[in-house]
Amino acid sequence: MKEFLSEMGITALVLLKVALIVAGAFVAERLIRKALRRLYLRSGQGYEDRTRYRFFRNATRFLVGLIALAGIIYTVPSFKHLAVTLFAGAGILVAILGLATQRAFSNIISGIFIVSFKPFRVGDLIKVGSVEAGTVEDITLRHTVIVTFENRRIIIPNAVISDEVIVNSSINDEATCEFVEVGVSYESDLDKAMAVMQAECEAHADSLDKRTPDDAKRGSPKVLVRLVRIDDSALLLRAYVWAKDPITSRQMHFDLNRSIKLRFDREGVSIPYPQRTVHIAAPITVKNA
Repeated sequence: MKEFLSEMGITALVLLKVALIVAGAFVAERLIRKALRRLYLRSGQGYEDRTRYRFFRNATRFLVGLIALAGIIYTVPSFKHLAVTLFAGAGILVAILGLATQRAFSNIISGIFIVSFKPFRVGDLIKVGSVEAGTVEDITLRHTVIVTFENRRIIIPNAVISDEVIVNSSINDEATCEFVEVGVSYESDLDKAMAVMQAECEAHADSLDKRTPDDAKRGSPKVLVRLVRIDDSALLLRAYVWAKDPITSRQMHFDLNRSIKLRFDREGVSIPYPQRTVHIAAPITVKNA
């Protein structure tokens, strides 16, 4: 071991320098993270403050580690000689490294753009392309972590997110208009079904009144119910119900599915099964065997 270290040019002094670099990087990373946390706690701790704090905290670990690695390479003579030889004498190697790290740098640049232009923040409910919707848990230099309603973590590279269409349900205004749809049979009293549906939606504790004073003065209902489609077997009714945020609107939707079904049962409004009417153009003749 001693001979190996001697061949590598690693003396006790070099080992001491490496240890000091590692310890210094560890202390510097801790101090910077502590300072960032102190700044975060002094801020309003809103979505944007939390996003910047998480991103710079993750970036600090990467940058300090990168600087420490460069310091170790510069300190150990054999590593320094190897690095100088590779980068000074092999343009092809630099090109290969450039191609290999192209995607990594693309993710880093995209992460910086995400934090700068804020298409979403930590805590926002978003949907990226065809990926399942979820809440943003973390944004790093390389990727973004989204937690779905099933508590699954979806890891998406930042460069991929930059190329996708993002639906953000939390930015600017979290209030959500939830569409609650129920089909009723053709034989049911349509006006009664619409009135029952409207009453159930308006009575829900999380249902918001988004009417303007002029709307209220004109007698517009708190929840609007419309016949949106005449299907083969049912008349499709839709209630437009407002909730304070997307999560609450989803929970409210599930509650309303149950309460509307039970109320329809009590009021004699039927929810039909799929049906098909068959007309026989000519009589069917059955032959005896």
